[in-house]
Amino acid sequence: MGTPQTPYDAVLHAARDVAKLDNALDAEMLGAALLGSVYAVAESDRDVAVREFVTGFLAATSRRRTAAATTIRSVFAALVPDAEGAARVRPGAATPAWSGQLGKVHLTGCWSYGDVYGDQTSYLATFAYDDAAGGPEHALVTLLDHNIGIAKDVFVGGPPERILDQVRQMCAGDELTWFRDEDPARMRGEVTRHLAVADDLSELPGEGSLATDRALVGARLALLPTGPAATAGRFTEPLSEAARTELVRRFLASPEAARFGLDAVDGAELASLHFCLSLLLDHAASFPDADPLRWSPTVAGLFLLDWVHRRAVLDMDDAALLPRVLRGWAAYAARKRGLPEQAATQTDAAIEEMVPEFARLYSTGERRSPATAAVAQLMADGVDPDDPAALDAWIEANRHRLADDGA
Repeated sequence: MGTPQTPYDAVLHAARDVAKLDNALDAEMLGAALLGSVYAVAESDRDVAVREFVTGFLAATSRRRTAAATTIRSVFAALVPDAEGAARVRPGAATPAWSGQLGKVHLTGCWSYGDVYGDQTSYLATFAYDDAAGGPEHALVTLLDHNIGIAKDVFVGGPPERILDQVRQMCAGDELTWFRDEDPARMRGEVTRHLAVADDLSELPGEGSLATDRALVGARLALLPTGPAATAGRFTEPLSEAARTELVRRFLASPEAARFGLDAVDGAELASLHFCLSLLLDHAASFPDADPLRWSPTVAGLFLLDWVHRRAVLDMDDAALLPRVLRGWAAYAARKRGLPEQAATQTDAAIEEMVPEFARLYSTGERRSPATAAVAQLMADGVDPDDPAALDAWIEANRHRLADDGA
């Protein structure tokens, strides 16, 4: 074959041996890997880009009669059945016997596991072909990261018994992990909505097989039962103002608040206490799954070493009190969620270790956003943000510096 002239020719060339594969699973994995290159280079709406590519491919190759062409057409139609023309694809005379088994699998088991903090959840499902000639039983594993709200990685492979045994052993030996049987409808809903976010990323996670296995994962998820419709946009809405107030009230009456001396705060420090608590709740609300009681070493680090410096202007009283407030809140949250003592201890120790770096970042201001830096400078200059005349005068006097800083 000469140098491919179109992307469709390139795919046909890459799939030239597809009809020589041993079974439908191998062919589906090859097809998914080929479509993964389309998925990876798309800048947004990656699933749409794959569907449009398959639509174009099926149209461009409709008159190809080689075994490779007719087989890969059947593979793509099975992987992306909602592509235009997929329903009209028929196996050719030269296609292998297993081509009739493409996509014809059924669920044999479904589980989930993750860390007790709620940072990540993995779903594991196993599938078998309706006819053993289609290929071996295989497992689908998806890793959901709740701190960034995406499906971070997916994997299709086997043997499923070995994968399942490894997961069970890992969770049994670690108090900070859990494992359970899972409702397939829940798996479909959770993975689908997290995949939708990943599909629209401008840049994919650097490692893993999200691109190469994405099409096959989508085809397998479509076979699972459906549950309640996934919500659009956010996965969990932030608390209402009334709910925030009630949660803060309960926290301040808790033994954790007393342990860290927060129940006795009064005077000028009281305003800092409530400001710090509002920052904790605002940070929780910034996550797709907006749970104000989900705190872990990772979440504490995102808050204390990054988010708060970019989003808030702290005075010295705020900065002095914030780590203590975070320790008390994290301990309260761990108890309310029923986490093991080891989990609460690790989070508290992690926060303590972060305090020197938090103090350094506060003093240098190196992670402040331009807007936050401008507000911090305004306050340092003694300007009242609620005085429009003083604010306008300050902006005029600092116009050139603000422009240079990008504020």
